[in-house]
Amino acid sequence: MVIVVDDNRERLQKVMASCGVASRRKCEEYISAGKVTVNGVVVTELGTKVGKKDKIVVDGEELERQQLVYYVLNKPTGYLTTVSDSFGRRTVMDLLDSETKKIRIFPIGRLDYDTSGVLLLTNDGELSYRLTRSAKEIEKVYQVRIEGIIDQTAVNRLMKGIMIDGKMTKRAKVEILEIDQAHQSTLVSLSITEGRNRQVRKMCEAIGYKVKKLKRTSFGGITAEGLKVGEYRALKPHEIKVLYSL
Repeated sequence: MVIVVDDNRERLQKVMASCGVASRRKCEEYISAGKVTVNGVVVTELGTKVGKKDKIVVDGEELERQQLVYYVLNKPTGYLTTVSDSFGRRTVMDLLDSETKKIRIFPIGRLDYDTSGVLLLTNDGELSYRLTRSAKEIEKVYQVRIEGIIDQTAVNRLMKGIMIDGKMTKRAKVEILEIDQAHQSTLVSLSITEGRNRQVRKMCEAIGYKVKKLKRTSFGGITAEGLKVGEYRALKPHEIKVLYSL
């Protein structure tokens, strides 16, 4: 099984990522650790370029170019955003059918165990890197149900940035969607361009509001519209182009 790439030579780590080995950063770690050979020679130089006739082996397994696939999942709460779990807990992979799971697919970024909504999955390590590791600002939109009636001062703080974990967040877009006086809660739309650990919850808690329910409604413009909770679908060609253009 010889890898097939375009006629133009590409960086080794990019080719590995596009074959679904791992994220580009992880592929770079494999190369630096001496776990990759090209045409039988161990390669540790990250700038190495390869072509379509080159034979690439990672940890003893020869790479095979696979068709790249892209999905959007309407993630339920109660599932870990990971490929596997050593404690046997449910992961988002349990929501995929057997044919889909035959492909070496993985989530792009993370959604907390108790957060629902839009989650992208792919075997395209290059795209995953672009959307989660690069310096590009990818907009993610959340609907947040918080305890209490939020005031304008709190909204302004969210918009300007909040200090969490010793670092200020970037400016956010905030819109009040609903005020429930009877149950003393507020539904807020919050758009951020970062992906820090439990960021939305920490931002709300920092201004004195506890999150009751959290759902991501958009990632880079991709939504789960039309999908029931737990359902997923393949991305359309124009959606993939949009993600690569970000």
